[in-house]
Amino acid sequence: MSSSLCSILIILMLFSVCVATGKNFDAYYIPKLSAVRASVSSKDFQTFFYNQTLDHFNYRPESYTTFKQRYVINSKYWGGANAVAPIFVFLGSESPFDVDIKYLGFVVENVAEFKALLVCIEHRYYGESIPYGWTLDKALKDAKTRGYFSSAQALADYAEILVYLKQKLNARHSPIIVFGGSYGGMLAAWFRLKYPHVALGALASSAPILSFPDIIPRETFYAGVAKDFLEFSFSCHETIRRSWEEIDRGSSELHGLAKLSKTFKTCRPLESSSELKDYLKSVYADAAQYNDPFSRPVEVICNAINGASPRNDILRKIFAGLSTYRNSTCYINPPPTPLSNTELGWHWQTCSEIPTLWSITNNTMFQPAPSGLDKFVNRCKRDFGIAPRQHWVPTYYGGQDIKLILHRFASNIIFSNGLQDPFSYAGILKSISNSVVAVYTAKGSHCLDILPATKEDPIWLVKQRNTEVEIIRKWIATYHADLRAFGKY
Repeated sequence: MSSSLCSILIILMLFSVCVATGKNFDAYYIPKLSAVRASVSSKDFQTFFYNQTLDHFNYRPESYTTFKQRYVINSKYWGGANAVAPIFVFLGSESPFDVDIKYLGFVVENVAEFKALLVCIEHRYYGESIPYGWTLDKALKDAKTRGYFSSAQALADYAEILVYLKQKLNARHSPIIVFGGSYGGMLAAWFRLKYPHVALGALASSAPILSFPDIIPRETFYAGVAKDFLEFSFSCHETIRRSWEEIDRGSSELHGLAKLSKTFKTCRPLESSSELKDYLKSVYADAAQYNDPFSRPVEVICNAINGASPRNDILRKIFAGLSTYRNSTCYINPPPTPLSNTELGWHWQTCSEIPTLWSITNNTMFQPAPSGLDKFVNRCKRDFGIAPRQHWVPTYYGGQDIKLILHRFASNIIFSNGLQDPFSYAGILKSISNSVVAVYTAKGSHCLDILPATKEDPIWLVKQRNTEVEIIRKWIATYHADLRAFGKY
């Protein structure tokens, strides 16, 4: 064990307790991460729990309640506080750390070059970081307790832990760079904006920070999905576009739903055509979002649809695409299973402050449809007794006129995207200033740049990652120059 690792563990043991898996709700497609490729080994991480403040923004007696928040450290390559070596921080998102670790590829692969300390902090209410030692299900059933479950509280958690760590490691001047993907990417960007005194910079991968009412058109997501299919195959796009009317026609016939259930091998009989259509929409959206150059799900679906026997009708061709992409014994309406930690927590977060709802216009391969806001609000009221605060996130973090606003005061943020990802249209795709930059690839997919690298990575993906590394290197070099200029080192 290196001397730096030993010193870190000894210090943290004095102050901490050391101890040796998106859901589609009512046709509402929720941004999520996914275990796409190989995970990162956890063998070099040490796990700790911080006594975290329950409520950072009030001074009532109950606000001072603490809970154990999990964070992990990899100090294998850290150059140490004396060298003012950087601290790379992966901000937990809507998953337990055991899931988030799958997305540490980019960060882990660069800590050696930067001689960086790697810290990963679990988001409150996920994994093992739940107040009162409760299960998430129990915490969400308590109206008072779930009120402390918000992005603002999570960012304050991160700030408190990082300030604490720098103090205990005597690393006052070590620059912090935060990283995150999807919702975690949103958190990374917001953290740099809200806590610039804590984080020197942020890499926000596939962060749809503009996906809120009155900022971008509501139809952009499904238009992006349709674009992916159209660019790969016009005939596949047209088959899908025509399939919706066939589903409606078939369901209106005598025993039509039973026939559709048989055609699509549903796990339980369909009760309405909307069940089938909503499921297929989520399949196409998922394929587009994760349309990486390795598994190529859009190509898989379209090749199966286009390659189906000419004797097959449209719906059998659609099923060929579905069954090839998701090889299963049955589809739609599977037997009920307990919701995962992510599904439970994200449902609350979307019902409270992140109601990212999408509509569909006539210009896609889908049937026109409203965003379903009323239906979603009713579900939230039923489950939690509240309606989403649709405009709170852009009020608190910003979003309107974002180029003008961020150009005036923001710095050191990388917004990375892959344009195959339909959520990229709710991201920042043009650089705002010299240090608030957009780095995107035409063929990239959701969070692809922060996943572990492989020998099969295309040149454009390697270049994207190299660009991000070079930008971060310049941030740190400039910071060190500033320290010298101010006589700090």
